[in-house]
Amino acid sequence: MRVIEITSFGAPDVLRPGFRPDPEAAAGEVLIRVSASGVNRPDVLQRTGNYPVPPGASDIPGLEVAGEIIAGDALDMAAAGLKVGDRVCALVAGGGYAELCVAPVGQCLLVPAEISLVEAASLPETFFTVWSNVFERAALHKGETLLIQGGSSGIGVTAIQLAKAMGARVLVTAGSDEKCAACVALGADHAINYKTGDFVEEVKTLTNGQGVDVILDMVGGSYVAREVQCLAEDGRLVIIAVQGGVKAEFNAGLVLRKRLTITGSTLRPRSLAFKSAIAAALREKVWPLLAGGAIKPVIHSTFAADQASKAHALMESNQHVGKIVLTW
Repeated sequence: MRVIEITSFGAPDVLRPGFRPDPEAAAGEVLIRVSASGVNRPDVLQRTGNYPVPPGASDIPGLEVAGEIIAGDALDMAAAGLKVGDRVCALVAGGGYAELCVAPVGQCLLVPAEISLVEAASLPETFFTVWSNVFERAALHKGETLLIQGGSSGIGVTAIQLAKAMGARVLVTAGSDEKCAACVALGADHAINYKTGDFVEEVKTLTNGQGVDVILDMVGGSYVAREVQCLAEDGRLVIIAVQGGVKAEFNAGLVLRKRLTITGSTLRPRSLAFKSAIAAALREKVWPLLAGGAIKPVIHSTFAADQASKAHALMESNQHVGKIVLTW
């Protein structure tokens, strides 16, 4: 099968087409003929040597795929409501940049008829991440206010739509007026250009000084201290990436007085059971919204798989709004 390999750690041009033996589905897995592969920030980190592959996972990058099931144990598939020939998207621990990919049955989701396979490839990583962190870990409820740092990212456009669909008020930050406008068009109530404004002061103004209930943060570093100032009483800060650095100094007194929760998680090393439970929740609560058009995939660009280096360069430029997808 054709694959995209990381030939050495470094710049996007270390991504090269190659060939690997066809994988075989083990017990509890299906084999997918891949039509499209999602591109995510962890792929970039893996390429630069900053995101080690979990034990047992493929060294081929790629955490999400969409395509057709071509093999798998019939009993395993039947128990999950799947069969050979089904169109599915799947979250995987690696191996997504390939023509064939094995995926755990529990991490596969049927693709609604209204969604193309290219669109479907943009769903698993962000939907699993947002659901797990915003709605399970941070317990965002209807009527609460969510602040999303980086609203125009793949995670951001998913979080905007899911939070609005669940009845929350949504504030976002983005790095340009154009990106802010795109976030508002997707449903955000307010968008703050963090390059021209102070998001702490704007959040205080927009919430009449009360602060937000939940913050989804992909920056870390110096942002944490400012986010603590933005949280309302009993607020929850969820850190899912540390693009701004791993160290933070903040006012612990505010954490005490406002009874704040600061937490975080990373999805890739979590257990099959954990990820399967997220898939089940998405299947029940979110997939009907996708099928009905209340939530939609947001794709900025597609690239032929052998142009993966260009896809990574675009991601690193931060010029995109939504997801980047490779096609096979």
